[in-house]
Amino acid sequence: MISTNIVLIGFMGSGKSSVAKALYQHTHTLILDSDQIIQNNENATINEIFTKKGEEYFRNLEREFCAFVSQNIRCCILATGGGMPMFCNVRQMGKVFFLDLSFESILSRLTQEELTKRPLFQDSKIALELYKKRYEIYKDSADVCINANQPLPKIAQEILNYL
Repeated sequence: MISTNIVLIGFMGSGKSSVAKALYQHTHTLILDSDQIIQNNENATINEIFTKKGEEYFRNLEREFCAFVSQNIRCCILATGGGMPMFCNVRQMGKVFFLDLSFESILSRLTQEELTKRPLFQDSKIALELYKKRYEIYKDSADVCINANQPLPKIAQEILNYL
């Protein structure tokens, strides 16, 4: 059993949801995926929310998620949206782990279908600029930086070693 929330941050496609599942295998702790919860609450995909209601509306939903978790959720694994650390104080939710992975590695992992689902990945040059802009914020927002270019069980064990 973990004694705090494990908060996973990183760029889109860095493996936050996959690492959350790997952590579950060790801890059997509830996983909350902010993007999934927002999609379920809005009955729309992230792409649809961006298209129909705009990015600011989506960021407000992320802020609401962050505030709710900070006040009400303990001892969970939290997979955050890639932009959440830019707009929210993720440290208030628990111990923050940055899944550090190069942009090239992220691109090589994602299928064309996965790229299409991610509104900010529609242009890879713009996505690369966004990655560069966010990278330092991820590092500054994290309690621990984890090399995410290793097998999932090893990443999960490394995170658990820090708790």
